[in-house]
Amino acid sequence: MSKFEERKKSFEQKFAKDQELQFKVAARSNKYLGEFVGSRLGKSEEEKKVYIQEIIKADMEEAGTEDVFRKIKKDFQAASITIADSEIREQMEKALSRAKEDFE
Repeated sequence: MSKFEERKKSFEQKFAKDQELQFKVAARSNKYLGEFVGSRLGKSEEEKKVYIQEIIKADMEEAGTEDVFRKIKKDFQAASITIADSEIREQMEKALSRAKEDFE
């Protein structure tokens, strides 16, 4: 195998590993976020587990985190709980930071 082919394979492996890590961090972040929102919505532990799965599914609707934000905002509104957009986004950032720390 030529050096070029070895380098190419190495870069492909690194890319795959980075993508896998990014997916794990996003899933863990959604878990933490789901726990926070579930608590604020007054869900039981079992209901929180189901809710976390709903957030993970919502995150797969489109790239980025706006799909998750919209779901959470809608769920708070449906429960007649007033929460500022900035607080939701702050909790999203905290969840992401915590998830990144888990994988360092």
